[in-house]
Amino acid sequence: MRLSTVILPVRRWSEGGREVWQRAEELGFHTAYTYDHLSWRSFRDGPWFAAVPTLTAAAAATSRLRLGTLVTSPNFRHPVTLAKELISLDDLSDGRITLGIGAGGSGFDATALGQEPWTPRERADHFGEFVPLLDQLLTRDVVSYEGAHYRAHEVRNVPGCVQRPRLPFAVAATGPRGMRLAAGYGQAWVTTGDPKVSASGTAAESLEAVRSQVERLGKACADTGRDAGELEKIMLTGFTPDRPLASVDAFVDFAGAHAAAGIDEIVLHWPIPDSIFEADLAVFERIATEGLAQLQR
Repeated sequence: MRLSTVILPVRRWSEGGREVWQRAEELGFHTAYTYDHLSWRSFRDGPWFAAVPTLTAAAAATSRLRLGTLVTSPNFRHPVTLAKELISLDDLSDGRITLGIGAGGSGFDATALGQEPWTPRERADHFGEFVPLLDQLLTRDVVSYEGAHYRAHEVRNVPGCVQRPRLPFAVAATGPRGMRLAAGYGQAWVTTGDPKVSASGTAAESLEAVRSQVERLGKACADTGRDAGELEKIMLTGFTPDRPLASVDAFVDFAGAHAAAGIDEIVLHWPIPDSIFEADLAVFERIATEGLAQLQR
């Protein structure tokens, strides 16, 4: 089991932003992720900075901590420009970047460029082209592509990623099409649980839903001839009925149960006062330094 965090890009770099990423490294987190959104839900009318510049600054401010997005989506990204930014990030960080990637939703990003929001099927169709094309762009020196949604004409991406054959993809998916993409292209799979269960279910029901998702991922891997054990299973917390940040004991119980369900990495939101991610920072830091040790006793 690994423990990671997600740091929302809500702080000015000169007013605590740098220190949070450095503290994440000091606390021993495996990876520090950030959201790749133009704005997000209840944070829409407050400070919110871009993911790629934030990760660039974080790479310069740290030396060991892995960095990444949870998650990037096609809502306002194009594979050609994104690939160039990712190759640059991977170089600047000396190979410490993970791309969390998903189909996106119907929130603010979906209409920020003036377009109508895609239907769930349209999101899946875009994602189905986005991931394979991005894989090509990150592994080949020259790429041309003509698809239903994306095009690339003799795109050069030299020298490619520091990580070979490319930086890892952590594919967020709960449906069959997304899970097939995770099985085909992912080095990891990401879940936030089952939204339908989380809306009105119990913590026990949520855990069972996660266990079922892991089983379905295994079937998707089997269907593509891949060993499901090759994919890391990541749980982004904060969207289920559980309260793993309530105490160290609560975290240990949560992490242990989810490890038994097949989860390899737990991701906790860095506390943000007066928000849905409000939590006791002292407890959070104790979880970071003591939680896994207690789990392994």
